[in-house]
Amino acid sequence: MSNSGRKSLKQRIANLIFETNTTASKAFDIALLIIILTSVVLVIIETIEPVKESIGRELYIAEWLITILFTIEYITRLSVARQPTHYAKSFYGIIDLLAILPTYLELLFLHPHYLMVVRALRLLRLFRIFKLTRYVRAADNIQQALIASRAKITVFLGAIFTLIIIIGACMYLIEGPENGFTKIPGSAYRAINTITPVGEAELEAKTIIGKALASVLMIPGYAILAVPTGIVSSEITKATMSQQQQRICPNCGKKGHESKATYCRSCGTELP
Repeated sequence: MSNSGRKSLKQRIANLIFETNTTASKAFDIALLIIILTSVVLVIIETIEPVKESIGRELYIAEWLITILFTIEYITRLSVARQPTHYAKSFYGIIDLLAILPTYLELLFLHPHYLMVVRALRLLRLFRIFKLTRYVRAADNIQQALIASRAKITVFLGAIFTLIIIIGACMYLIEGPENGFTKIPGSAYRAINTITPVGEAELEAKTIIGKALASVLMIPGYAILAVPTGIVSSEITKATMSQQQQRICPNCGKKGHESKATYCRSCGTELP
């Protein structure tokens, strides 16, 4: 095969596995989604002892078949990627590697002494569920929103951490060892249980001042989830609008194309 033929074949394979704008590439993505979901289900049901006893061998064979398919996919992606090193170091490249590595590592830990290590490696297969993010169109927007809002969220978490330490110290001073508050770290832990909506209700305060402080602390606890949620939601909206406004068809001027679109959905012209 000539160099031009190899290049053309490599390009076709790259379009198949990296693009989403053709019928073949969409079929490839759907098939891969089914395999990913199947592998995750197999990992889960493998932990059910009656199921493992009845079809353990079939599960083992299915796991190796899926691992071989993922291995072929990973090697193919490395082979046709324009920058293989960049792909291997990317988030998706690392996830693709983690999807196949645990099964191969299990072969190194066959002795009963390493049973716990094997169990841990099997659980690591659940990283395959992160492969699904590649096929969720909003994943890029969420990733950009988290990156854009990390400074605000860091400041917010810092303020919460400071508040928890202060509240823990106050409860330690108010309640004292006689009421179970024997150290500031333990008091801070109880403050976390109170300030979070999923916590363990109250600080178990005994004094009137301690109960009043615990009651005041419970009220703003509901804002703990609301504040970061609002920050991230705002950034997601900005990222979505920004991406849609940037994709304009040079032929018909149509706006609002998705970030991964290759052709205009109105006239079919290739997008810049």
